[in-house]
Amino acid sequence: MEPLHVVQLYQTPILEQLKLEEALLRADQHNWCLINEGSPSAIVMGISGKAQELIHQDKWIQKPLPIIRRFSGGGTVLIDENTYVVTFICNTSFAPVHPFPEHIMRWTEALYAPLFSPHPFKLQENDYTLNNQKCGGNAQSICKNRWLHHSTFLWDYCPQSMDYLLLPKRMPQYRRQRSHTDFLCRLKDIWPSKQTFRFQLTRHLQANFSVKELTMEEIEHIVHLPHRKATSLMDTMI
Repeated sequence: MEPLHVVQLYQTPILEQLKLEEALLRADQHNWCLINEGSPSAIVMGISGKAQELIHQDKWIQKPLPIIRRFSGGGTVLIDENTYVVTFICNTSFAPVHPFPEHIMRWTEALYAPLFSPHPFKLQENDYTLNNQKCGGNAQSICKNRWLHHSTFLWDYCPQSMDYLLLPKRMPQYRRQRSHTDFLCRLKDIWPSKQTFRFQLTRHLQANFSVKELTMEEIEHIVHLPHRKATSLMDTMI
């Protein structure tokens, strides 16, 4: 069994994490899982996102947040200290899954569901849901012989912060035009603490894979290896 290298991150800025993920995908050949929470607030868009269509301009002008264009596809998310970002970066030989977004998401759905039991964890379109409310979003990047899948889990969220995000023109059918507060749910309502969630997630990985734990300091050199770099911090909304 190929090992899964697990890296526990705390308060790592999402821009730093995304740059690391891109390097691990493009400049490394190991299998990885990164777990991060406590990142400072930022807005993260997919590679093809247009800020003026996705972000409330007046609110952003009143209180600007960093806007990051990540190297993967997917929608726009607001990351803050109450967001868990869990990322798998794997060789196609690591798991019995075809390297296509739907196949990868079905694989992760099956992986996560026992962790959330007895709560009805489910993949709906591209989202993770509990009781028909979104608890996590997903994005993928696929290249030759490797794929990446990152998920943003909402431990908690501030409704005022969610106002930075405009309702997308194309939204999941199951959303049914619901506002952010009606559409989203919080993991803190089913887990006693962040520490418990992280501990049980880590233990779940150890039960399913041959896990090797590494630190950020042991792998940060990979960011400086030659590879294509598409993650960027935007200077403006335009």
